[in-house]
Amino acid sequence: MQYRDFGQLSFKPSALGFGAMRLPVHQGEDGKPDFKRIDYELADALLYRAIEGGVTYIDTAWMYHEHACESWLGRALQGGWRERVKIATKMPVWDVEKPSDFDRILGVQRERLQTDHIDYYLLHSLDESHWRYVVDQDQLAAAERALADGRIGHLGFSFHGTYEDFETILAATDLWEFVQIQYNYMDEDYQAGRKGLELAAGKGLGVIVMEPVRGGALARNVPPSVEAVWATAPVRRSPAEWALQWVWSHPEVSFLLIGMSTMEQLEENLRLADASRPGLLTRDELALVGRVRDLYRELSPIPCTACRYCMPCPQGVDIPGVFELYNDAHMYDNLPRQQMAYGAFLSDGERADSCTSCGECVEKCPQGIDVPVWLEKAQAFLAPC
Repeated sequence: MQYRDFGQLSFKPSALGFGAMRLPVHQGEDGKPDFKRIDYELADALLYRAIEGGVTYIDTAWMYHEHACESWLGRALQGGWRERVKIATKMPVWDVEKPSDFDRILGVQRERLQTDHIDYYLLHSLDESHWRYVVDQDQLAAAERALADGRIGHLGFSFHGTYEDFETILAATDLWEFVQIQYNYMDEDYQAGRKGLELAAGKGLGVIVMEPVRGGALARNVPPSVEAVWATAPVRRSPAEWALQWVWSHPEVSFLLIGMSTMEQLEENLRLADASRPGLLTRDELALVGRVRDLYRELSPIPCTACRYCMPCPQGVDIPGVFELYNDAHMYDNLPRQQMAYGAFLSDGERADSCTSCGECVEKCPQGIDVPVWLEKAQAFLAPC
């Protein structure tokens, strides 16, 4: 395992962080994944193998797996595992309706995680609207008290807004020691982007990268046109490896946070992390990645990463599922197959025609997607005539 600098902090994190956002789960009675019912046996095995493979940073959040993830992690880390890693979780800033809510939620998280302190604590999914919750309820003051009394070790934030929002939030306080941003070769100019990466690193902050493979979209069902470009490279790499090594090549990046649900994914990512280096990709290889970026932009209309922040939908629409079928139909030119899947695998309430345009999903979406508009387009496109 490779270990990298984390801003000005003394901790040297593993190049690969364990993201507990996409754990293996049991199926519900309807035969579909029940994201609240984590498969403890499989999830435990993944976690322990990651730690034995050199992973030192485990990330969770209040809302992951419909509030079940922190409790799973707290239980799994008993028996000496907790002492081998740093754990991170996040404050759901939108749930802080009065200043005392911050302390209450943090207390519940410490109980769930079975720890007296949380090593790395983030204000979750900040953008312009979520930052207003932080300011209105004086959440930075509450975080500063938690730092002072040792309930949290270091403060940062995860981010899903515009670059201008990122500048504003970074400049708001000297309490920040690290940030977590979405960054991959498709999102170099999106959200914080490269400018945000360089700005944070230039201030001496650690920079964690999430969604380096864009929720797996850059690794699975790769279009033939993209495969053809990868095939021209002198060094053969899988699409996932190209995506990961592109991010790891940035010296400003502290480490990558990846959600893994199978042992095969974990073993591959451990191998790739060990092979990673800042500046690994050559100029020609970076140009090759640029060609692939251009192809994907031509093929994928909706920038959905399947993070599921929009779920559950009040009307029951399976928003990520609908968007995946819509994008796949465009990317792989297989509309009849996706129309079949739309009718066969999504129930009446889960399809896009159940959307009432309430807008709740728009506020939650880290990608800034106008969800109701795209659902209307998806319904017209995917529903067989």
